[in-house]
Amino acid sequence: MATTFTPLASLGGGALIGLSAVLLMAFLGRILGATGILAGALGFGDRADWPMRVALVAGMVLGPVIYLALTGAFPVVEVPASRAMLVIGGLLVGVGVTFGGGCTSGHGVCGLARLSRRSLVATLTFMAATFVTVFVIRHVLGV
Repeated sequence: MATTFTPLASLGGGALIGLSAVLLMAFLGRILGATGILAGALGFGDRADWPMRVALVAGMVLGPVIYLALTGAFPVVEVPASRAMLVIGGLLVGVGVTFGGGCTSGHGVCGLARLSRRSLVATLTFMAATFVTVFVIRHVLGV
């Protein structure tokens, strides 16, 4: 399986996520944890900032539509996995987010920026699990 190397797109995306996290904290005093924001937008948990949560989720969903308007084509997304693998992966991420007390954006971007020990442990755990998963899938299973 070949992996596409996209340093400029990755840098740009990371910079936009970081800028979004800083602006959300600066103007609303909120941490940009995507799963927590989505849960609140869907009516689970804290509904205090429901309009902000819905606006953020809408912005995430409308990103490809804005790209279409600017370029005339949807962004190309290649997913080298079956639908079943995507569903199972999504469910596993949901379980991990629940037990880990947050997602990669909440811990990895915002938590590390606040020097949170809990977020450091969570981020190191995410990374270790990623390394092991990629190794097993590519080198043990040969997928």
